[in-house]
Amino acid sequence: MLTLNKVHHIAILCSDYEKSKYFYTQILGLTIIREIYREERQSYKLDLALNGSYVIELFSFPNPPQRPSRPEAVGLRHLAFEVINLDETIAFLTAKNIESEPIRIDETTEKRFTFIADPDLLPIEFYER
Repeated sequence: MLTLNKVHHIAILCSDYEKSKYFYTQILGLTIIREIYREERQSYKLDLALNGSYVIELFSFPNPPQRPSRPEAVGLRHLAFEVINLDETIAFLTAKNIESEPIRIDETTEKRFTFIADPDLLPIEFYER
């Protein structure tokens, strides 16, 4: 039987490295573990942590192809973060000029959640604890 320990990381390819770096570090508050520029690929690789745990590899490549990324598109549906207070999260994002969708209620857990989009329109969910 296959034994998995945890999700190691999520890789995200962005179209504008500086814009996405700002979003993930200054808006979402992820911390930089390591940033590497790979000259041979003309590509950045930014390793990011949440509460000290490695969670995201942010990549840039010249002219990456576009991909549909609405929550109902085939492939990665969205990236979700747990938050303590959804209202405070939405207020913070609004102050940063980031629009969130109307709050939804999970039919199974009755927990509240909402979505925003990263700079490349990847859906980001905030799910209240």
